[in-house]
Amino acid sequence: MRTATTCRLAFTAAFILLCPWWAQGESRKEAAPSGARRKLVAQTYNSGFELAHDTYNGMGTGSDGRIYYVLCSESIDVGAQMYVFDPATRRIAHCGDLTEACGEKGSKSIVQGKSHVNFVECGGKLYFSTHTGYYTIIDDMEKMGVPPPGYRPYPGGHLLAYDMAAAKFEDLGIAPQREGVLTMNMDTRRGRIYALTWPTGCFFRYDLAKREMKDLGSFNEKGENGKGSTYRTICRSIAIDPTDGSAYFTTGSGDILRYRFDRDAVERVAGDNMKKDYFGLYDPTSPGHMGYNWRQTAWHPIEEVVYGVHGNSGYLFRFDPRAVRVDVLGRITSEPSKRSGMYDQFSYGYLGFALGPDQRTLYYLTGGPVYVDGKRIVGKDTTGKGESKGIENLHLITYDIPAATYSDHGAIFFANGDRPAYVNSIAVGKDGTVYSVSRITENGRTRTDLFSVAPVVKPIAGSPPQGR
Repeated sequence: MRTATTCRLAFTAAFILLCPWWAQGESRKEAAPSGARRKLVAQTYNSGFELAHDTYNGMGTGSDGRIYYVLCSESIDVGAQMYVFDPATRRIAHCGDLTEACGEKGSKSIVQGKSHVNFVECGGKLYFSTHTGYYTIIDDMEKMGVPPPGYRPYPGGHLLAYDMAAAKFEDLGIAPQREGVLTMNMDTRRGRIYALTWPTGCFFRYDLAKREMKDLGSFNEKGENGKGSTYRTICRSIAIDPTDGSAYFTTGSGDILRYRFDRDAVERVAGDNMKKDYFGLYDPTSPGHMGYNWRQTAWHPIEEVVYGVHGNSGYLFRFDPRAVRVDVLGRITSEPSKRSGMYDQFSYGYLGFALGPDQRTLYYLTGGPVYVDGKRIVGKDTTGKGESKGIENLHLITYDIPAATYSDHGAIFFANGDRPAYVNSIAVGKDGTVYSVSRITENGRTRTDLFSVAPVVKPIAGSPPQGR
């Protein structure tokens, strides 16, 4: 006769054999490093652009293994600059001035001061867009810059292509209503670019083969140009489903919207949305946060789902377009943030979220609380756009998708002991090196520039090959 203990042991053994991913996930969770005890030392680089200011997205890893990035500018005269870093030679090359690439050099109009989107590669070219970096503060909010005497208004954001082999730019056209381009992604299978403008939040698409641009309208009231009941924060990430050509984005109220390729139209997704209790309570008509918008997303080509992070709360979620279901998976903020129960240091949430080249590891650069003499330092938002002026405690987080394993690899420091600040970009090299841009202070002067963190994830047997 079998005892109860024997039966329990037999059942447990059988369960583990039948659930290998569960067993691996639990064992890896126990071995996860403690972010509270570890420190990562980042390598900084100097691109030679002293006017460089904060970059949001504006990065990408090319199929040539090189890291492409844009350094932004707040100047009315000097626009954003594009660079490329070669990990093999450790050298940086200047690709070009974005205002000049748009054919506007010397026009005395407000320059192309930003690229607010990540690069998307297709046919040997990097596709991206431009945005304004010159603003006028009205009612404590950033508005489209009013040109001073002698200057013309901002001419509108452009869609651009950069040929990596020829090192040449191609101008594809100006955004509808001559607004800046805030958000962009591309369906590389069908040659379609999708984008959202700023400040009103117009959604448009561009067909490469037809050279055709179409304005599909605004789904955000008056967007970030509105006031009171007409104000809505605009989504910063468009998720592309390459299987059917759909493009997904969200609203501050929590709706998930879908562009349907077969109908060339936008519709609201029925069945689920982003309004989750875990994410918190938000008034979509008030500024300073992303509301119920998702902050950043990544398409997972194996599972054919969208992984994303919600701004401010830092919750990781999975959106399955076919099941029409949003699953909340857990917070991927830093360990210090989890223990203190705080929201993200940056109330919009962080954009530095990407799927790694192994197609199983999610990377996330997120802030955390800073303690001095046992007291937590809390920053105050003085910018009107959710930015904290306190000290940032940047951590590198990874999440192994098949094993459902979260790891905080520790706080990031520069060699001189400074901490990276205003980090909202990420690119993961083919070897797993993490690249981003940060404010860097050297010799008493501060600029925004490239930095890197050595690989923290070892290759796993059975992972898909690296590269695009």
